[in-house]
Amino acid sequence: MGVRLIKISVVYFVIGVLLGYYMSTAHAYNLTPVHVHINLLGWTSLTLAGILYVLFPNLAATKLAKAHFWLHNIGLPAMMIGLAFMVYGNTSLTFATIISANLVTLAVILFAVNILMNLKEKTE
Repeated sequence: MGVRLIKISVVYFVIGVLLGYYMSTAHAYNLTPVHVHINLLGWTSLTLAGILYVLFPNLAATKLAKAHFWLHNIGLPAMMIGLAFMVYGNTSLTFATIISANLVTLAVILFAVNILMNLKEKTE
């Protein structure tokens, strides 16, 4: 689970960098909220979660970890597409954006619950 999260976080990193590159070369910064969210919720958050799951394999073995992975990675792309539409004034995906934002929020809460319930000090 940890390695899978780290690998998918790199995909978000590439998307975020490419979006940032596009914005800077085109001098069009409308998609800044999408860029920021992809980098923070995709690259940074999932990398850190993946590292924690690698360091503490008992965390990765839980149903909470699996739910976190799937909810986060279904919700985030959908939320970013909806947010991009909204930034350009198209509100047709507003409801989908709200639903997907709730999925990501739930994923983060499940991750936090997993950490608080299952993280134990390593014994050597």
